[in-house]
Amino acid sequence: MDEGEHEHDERRGDGARHGEEDGGRQRDGRSRTGPEVRPLDGFTVGVTAARRAEELGALLERRGAQVVHAPALRIVPLPDDAELLAATKDLIDRAPDVVIATTAIGFRGWIEAAEGWGLGAALLTRLGAVELLARGPKVKGAIRAAGLTETWSPASESLAEVLDRLLEEGVRGRRVVLQLHGEPLPGFVESLRAGGAEVVGVPVYRWMPPADIGPVDRLLDAAVTRGLDAVTFTSAPAATSLLRRAEERGMRDELLHALRHDVMPACVGPVTALPLEAHEVTTYQPERFRLGPLVQLLCQELPHRTRPLTIAGRRLELRGQAVLVDGDLRPVPPAGMALLRALARRPGWVVSRADLLRALPGAGRDEHAVETAMARLRSALGAPKLIQTVVKRGYRLALDPRVGAKYGDV
Repeated sequence: MDEGEHEHDERRGDGARHGEEDGGRQRDGRSRTGPEVRPLDGFTVGVTAARRAEELGALLERRGAQVVHAPALRIVPLPDDAELLAATKDLIDRAPDVVIATTAIGFRGWIEAAEGWGLGAALLTRLGAVELLARGPKVKGAIRAAGLTETWSPASESLAEVLDRLLEEGVRGRRVVLQLHGEPLPGFVESLRAGGAEVVGVPVYRWMPPADIGPVDRLLDAAVTRGLDAVTFTSAPAATSLLRRAEERGMRDELLHALRHDVMPACVGPVTALPLEAHEVTTYQPERFRLGPLVQLLCQELPHRTRPLTIAGRRLELRGQAVLVDGDLRPVPPAGMALLRALARRPGWVVSRADLLRALPGAGRDEHAVETAMARLRSALGAPKLIQTVVKRGYRLALDPRVGAKYGDV
């Protein structure tokens, strides 16, 4: 069971008790004929992870989400890299004072590469005799799996806390070996060097652009056209890579606007969020920096971002690509969702066909496209009276003013 999954199952049980009573009826007396609605039903979530992408996708899909997989980078191991070999030999020959292990995959890769060169035993002996710091529990597990024991690991899982500890201890004249995790850490390294330390980087692997850029481009297109409700990030390099690709395509500003206003950027932790927050994007992060809590965060936040409407005596909740009508999930085509969102911006007010045509993606100039999409929308909702036709003017949601005022709709 993934972390946080048991807690989520308990929430689902509570939701069923709060939303339904005996006989499959809701508290307002209307019957529920469909299956229980999951927290992420109707929402589409982008996954940029290179590692554990399938695991994260499965967690999201289990909660009902449609998942768009687009690894924003790939990890290139360096078992034959001359720089890694030279750094390993140097560490074995000249004992450092401190070794900082930053990632589990990097630490394991380093040990495996050393074993391939016949240096595995010598490297483990050297690491076992120095102050060995582990950035977080995952790398701590990798250290112990190698038969070693870490000297210390920060509760925050942050390199900033590692840096604070070292500077408080004093680093002048000390030799610090840092296992790099795919991108430079200039602030960290410069602070240690300013304190008088000799810092040696160990490049175990590098982040590279994905071999197939197509999925990333499709995710970018979906984000800027609001075909996504959220994008998840599990590493800072993934966020950097996505922004870089958006800039290459001349759409970085569009992407940033989407992430600031409509598409929820969910980051596994504060380090991952740094590239986005550097561009004034407010990110969402779980209290515990794990995939399970990240999914729980989406389960809580995405439904809360929707605004309920009471239309013709029915309760509507607009989700990404679906609508809850009295608690029943109704998938709606993209064109229908575009029309419904345009109507929902001013519930009860007439929206002209010309304005609705502009809201339709790629509809051109033929207002007949509005009529066709509207017919499909009404069919998808299963309640034609929710949307009224106003002759020679356009369409409006059949707002119930007695209840609508409760939600600030009139």
